[in-house]
Amino acid sequence: MKLKITNGHIITPFRYIRNGTLLIEDGAILGIHEGNVDFPDAEIIDAGGNYIAPGFIDLHIHGGGGHDFMDGTVNAFLRIAETHAKYGTTALVPTTLTSEKEDLLQTLDNYEEANATNVKGAQFLGMHLEGPYFALSQRGAQDPRYIRNPDPKEYEEVLAYSSSITRWSAAPELPGAIDFGKRLKQKGILAAVAHTDAIYEEVLEAYENGYTLATHLYSAMSGVTRKNAFRYAGTIESAFLLDMDVEIIADGVHLPAPLLKLIYKIKGPDRIALITDAMRAAGMPEGESTLGSLKNGLKVIVEDGVAKLPDRTSFAGSVSTTDRLVRTMVQMADVSLLDSVRMMTATPARIMGVDHKKGTLVAGKDADIVIFDSDINIQKTIVRGRIIYDKQF
Repeated sequence: MKLKITNGHIITPFRYIRNGTLLIEDGAILGIHEGNVDFPDAEIIDAGGNYIAPGFIDLHIHGGGGHDFMDGTVNAFLRIAETHAKYGTTALVPTTLTSEKEDLLQTLDNYEEANATNVKGAQFLGMHLEGPYFALSQRGAQDPRYIRNPDPKEYEEVLAYSSSITRWSAAPELPGAIDFGKRLKQKGILAAVAHTDAIYEEVLEAYENGYTLATHLYSAMSGVTRKNAFRYAGTIESAFLLDMDVEIIADGVHLPAPLLKLIYKIKGPDRIALITDAMRAAGMPEGESTLGSLKNGLKVIVEDGVAKLPDRTSFAGSVSTTDRLVRTMVQMADVSLLDSVRMMTATPARIMGVDHKKGTLVAGKDADIVIFDSDINIQKTIVRGRIIYDKQF
């Protein structure tokens, strides 16, 4: 299992290597070189002068290709992983929506089975539970029937049920949310603030007790508010003030160019992870779709490159893919390609605790690689040295 990728511009954590060569053996990166080098008995990929980058890592995603992780089938997991691999994603974190507990447990079971058989798509990095512990006022498109306060009896049962949970998003101002954050930290699970009306003092307490990430910054969270004539900083301002990581839906719709530029200016590429937050319509034609499971999901309409509620009063999920995120940061937010790729690779790898093996092109790490042209059109996607998508075929 030897692979040689040559004649491409390699994006390392530190620089471009023009006309470089990347060597892979047994699923890992063996070496990176300037110019062409000999590598006997290796399969050769000519990058054709395109960019060779680390595989894109999406740490918040619900679906794609007509499927959702809440559909209740193993097939949905596998088809979503295959769909997003076509757009450069080599690793992703399947994400739930608020639901009945039984549906949540079924989704965790499906993850386990899919993870054991997933060989054609992007790798899974564990489950992200988004909810159900949210502020009803900031529910967005989450189903209000299932929103509730943290319940130790419930979340302890879920935590005991599956070891595949790697992150959990919640509103930190809810009764019991601080103890919930402490418990997640104790279990080594990433706690994130989300769908929240918290003010600075509440976010600060949460940050001190395990909540280190802001889920889809600006979406479904409080900004500056007034109470009894006094102004209070909200969750958005708190995320800027604290050394907290943020994830952003950089599709150019959820966040327009000025906000993308502002976030980048304040937080920098080492604190920002680009996410798709994609629902089932990602990679599909525009029109009617469903947010969440087919059984009890929410009907939505996809237009203007985004999913909306039928009355068009709110966005109802992203239909983005990771290549679009990078393209948006470069073309709309005027961010360098190097930093845009970092926010799609190295930073999410560090946030998810997998940076020892993913996120950068460094000898010894997994050979998760994407080859794309100057417009970020994906040519090849490689997972651990295996080509899982080739535009030519």
